[in-house]
Amino acid sequence: MKEHRIEGVETEIVNARNDEPCSKLRNIQEERAERKMKLASAFRVFAHLGFDEGVAGNITVRDPEFTDTFWLNPFGHYFGTICVSDLIRVDKRGNIVEGPDSDVNESALILHGQIHEQRPEINSVVHAHSIYGRSFSATGKTLRPLTVEATAFYDDHVVFGKIGGVMNKMEEGKMVAEALENKKAMVLANHGLLTVGKTVDEAAWWFIALERSCQTQLLAEAVCNPRELTDDEALRCYQELGNSDAGWRQYQPLFQRMLKEQPDFLR
Repeated sequence: MKEHRIEGVETEIVNARNDEPCSKLRNIQEERAERKMKLASAFRVFAHLGFDEGVAGNITVRDPEFTDTFWLNPFGHYFGTICVSDLIRVDKRGNIVEGPDSDVNESALILHGQIHEQRPEINSVVHAHSIYGRSFSATGKTLRPLTVEATAFYDDHVVFGKIGGVMNKMEEGKMVAEALENKKAMVLANHGLLTVGKTVDEAAWWFIALERSCQTQLLAEAVCNPRELTDDEALRCYQELGNSDAGWRQYQPLFQRMLKEQPDFLR
């Protein structure tokens, strides 16, 4: 992955620990600030796109230093008003180790925590209750390569149907993480969508693209038996659009929009 920097945005500086070189600490601090900034922006984007649903949904990102912990949204906080300062860092037991005192959504520990633990190469996990994702999840189908955009998930997503509805047991989260294997996306039966990525940008974009591809397939199948791209066509598109760098780049216009229209998320 290429290293990306956001110019013109201040990064937070925290006190350095004495047992590490300053240059290394500065890099960690900058990376943490970058991840938190992108995380806060993703909540604003999701609110703008209508992916918020009451208290449901989480977006998480692994801390770059304390890698067995992750940052997420406080439970019950509206996506459209989340700022960097609202974010909390929790350990795998759900204890808040940094950030304001608040409640923690149990599903963040059950779903996100298990994926973070089992997929060390993944830094961000996204799950929200979007309308077309929920509708599509009730069909039990996989996503078909009907459009160029859908090919980002060609042979790179799974349907999890062992448990339907709410998940409230840690072993259920472990089952989800194991079923995800090395894929970037999952359709949770009768529940919704879940995506992962090396960055918040990537994971957030995969969720947006998956939601829209679910919508497209539902519409297309409602009127006819739509033509699919051939395997060769789908694979060629996937190689162009389904990689981590492509996911990161697709999110940048949305991030830029939030910087312009809702810069208060940086607080």
